[in-house]
Amino acid sequence: MQAKQYIHPFPFQTESGVILPGLEIAYHTYGKLNPAKSNVIWVCHALTANSDVAQWWPGLVGAGKIFDPESDFIVCANILASCYGSSGPASTNPQTGKPYYASFPVITIRDMVQAHILLRKHLGIDSIKLCLGGSMGGYQVLEWALEEQHVLNSIFLIATSAAESAWGIAIHTAQRLAIEADPSWRNDDLQAGAKGLKAARAIGMLTYRNYKAFVAAQSDKTHQLGNYRAESYIHYQGDKLVKRFNAQSYHLLTRAMDSHQMGRGRDSLEKTLSQIKTPALIIGIGSDQLCPTEEQRFIAQHLPNSGFHEIDSTYGHDGFLIEGEKIAVILHDFLSK
Repeated sequence: MQAKQYIHPFPFQTESGVILPGLEIAYHTYGKLNPAKSNVIWVCHALTANSDVAQWWPGLVGAGKIFDPESDFIVCANILASCYGSSGPASTNPQTGKPYYASFPVITIRDMVQAHILLRKHLGIDSIKLCLGGSMGGYQVLEWALEEQHVLNSIFLIATSAAESAWGIAIHTAQRLAIEADPSWRNDDLQAGAKGLKAARAIGMLTYRNYKAFVAAQSDKTHQLGNYRAESYIHYQGDKLVKRFNAQSYHLLTRAMDSHQMGRGRDSLEKTLSQIKTPALIIGIGSDQLCPTEEQRFIAQHLPNSGFHEIDSTYGHDGFLIEGEKIAVILHDFLSK
């Protein structure tokens, strides 16, 4: 399904103070908005995903799934600074007539949410039945729930946190160092930094899965010298991302993740979370090493109207994308209440 495009022709001020002359927002919708406008399911995506949520979250979205276009109006927008149609390094800078490339400004999670709000208004949506997201998508959902409590009726968070941890920032810094070690990464070229991006993806893969998952799936069946399964797998995943993503976007988006801190400029993290009264379902994945369940338990402890569930999975952080059946069971119970 082809992404739709919303052109916002007015200046957009980023949190850093840089003003973009306008915005492009790529998005997908599935199903139809009912007359009461009460069937909106809004999905916020993670780091390298796009707005075609039915493609990358098939366990939850699609015919016969818990979010079904037959009854729901499902919306997902590509985040700012990505390379899937929304304003980012590949967009044309009207001042130069050329793509921004590495000159695209720093974007924060709060900027992404402001772009979502612009699209919401453009689509005539006044109420969102459920807003959900995993990992970086969850960051957006939390910020949005604080910004527009009158719009979001309920939220679902999985494998996410109320603030980027020192662990997460360290991982992202290592990934950016890998990109920056590629001398081409700031070139005016969509393929700039490709080798660095491959290395950054390799670092990421070690955090998306875990020891048990790698040993179970990538152990060698013979004791040959070289040509190791785990090595081939890392190369494969790196090459796969390079074919579909952009190093300059990756660099910006990891910085956006590092900006995530619900209490920044407000109050303590605990007090800020306590202001979100929206009913919330929170799920953690027991084997998640990137965003451990203690992060989700912290959210649940301080959101006054929330419930926490932990699911067992061998897939680590990636479990939020893979364990659709387990997630759907918990979601169904939450929505029925």
